Amino acid sequence: MTAKPSGDQYVLMLNALANPIRLRILAALSADKLYVSELARELRMSRPLLHMHLQKLESAGLIIGHHEVSSDGKALRYYQVAPFHEELSPQRISEIVKSLTINEMGKER
Repeated sequence: MTAKPSGDQYVLMLNALANPIRLRILAALSADKLYVSELARELRMSRPLLHMHLQKLESAGLIIGHHEVSSDGKALRYYQVAPFHEELSPQRISEIVKSLTINEMGKER
C-alpha cells in the first residue's frame, strides 16, 4: 500500500490486523513469498481457514496473491506482503475520519 489509504481502506486494514491468526500470517510472509499449502503447513491450519484469512488480508491491501506454475506443472497460489507503512496518531485519525464513507455498522452512508 504505497499511497495513504482512505478512511474506508484504513478500517479494512485495522480490522484485518485485529486478528492474531492474520498477524501470524503476515509474520510468516514477511520473510518470503509462500504458496498456500506451504503456509498452511507452517501455521498448522486447514487450507479453508487459511483461505478465509488470506482473503481478508488481500482485501485490506496487506498481501498480494499471484499464480505460478511449478516445475511439475502444478498451479500454485503464492502470497507475499504488500509494501505498507502507516503511523497511527491522533492527527492521522483526524485525517482518516474525513474520508470515511462507511458508518459504525459497516454500511455505506
